[in-house]
Amino acid sequence: MKFLLSNDDGYFAPGLAALAQALASQGDVTVVAPERDRSGSSNSLTLDRPLSLKQAASGFHYVNGTPTDCVHLAVTGMLTELPDLVVSGINHGANMGDDTIYSGTVAAATEAYLLGVPAVAISLAKHAPRHFDTAARVAQELVARIQRDPFRGAVLLNVNVPDLPYEALQGWRVTRLGRRHKAEPVIKSQNPRGETIWWVGPLGAAQDAAEDTDFWAVAHGYVSITPLQIDLTAFKQLDFMTDWLA
Repeated sequence: MKFLLSNDDGYFAPGLAALAQALASQGDVTVVAPERDRSGSSNSLTLDRPLSLKQAASGFHYVNGTPTDCVHLAVTGMLTELPDLVVSGINHGANMGDDTIYSGTVAAATEAYLLGVPAVAISLAKHAPRHFDTAARVAQELVARIQRDPFRGAVLLNVNVPDLPYEALQGWRVTRLGRRHKAEPVIKSQNPRGETIWWVGPLGAAQDAAEDTDFWAVAHGYVSITPLQIDLTAFKQLDFMTDWLA
């Protein structure tokens, strides 16, 4: 298989290195990642300036743009053949529930999906994770399963792995996205010049963490796998809006 790897933590992130090392035994790995941390960049695409593509001593390629830029550039210009699978991660922190809207990790996988390539976003569910080896092994097993039984068409999966030793995992669960309470207020502060600055506040706690959600699965030691889709149409409101306009 031909793998394209990316992330939103930057080409130097240990999670990306662990992922590349794990998948190198299962296929041909190409890495194209942002030159710096672009966490929270969502699906933004750089249109106001040109992008540059460089290669680090590690062999990883890096781009002065977003995770979406990286995958778009690689798939539509850099690579001579489409990859069989795009894997984004291993992210330093969970991407569950509402997080997926903001996540650069999920955005890189989403861009591949929009370009017709099956994609997986994989995250280690702790802010300062330790067990990259666990998430890398989960990625290996998931890829092995895909090799045995390939996806039929483009698929977009969001995978969250508890930050535990592999032997402590309780298994795998197919889940839906949970929901968070609204975020905490922004934090007002001052810079050294005495100017007012604002920091985005912490994420809200889980609000919908029922047993079929990603929040529940990870909290109970399971690997969470959530299939995602992109259509944002509110289908239940179509008839209402038609009547309202009439």
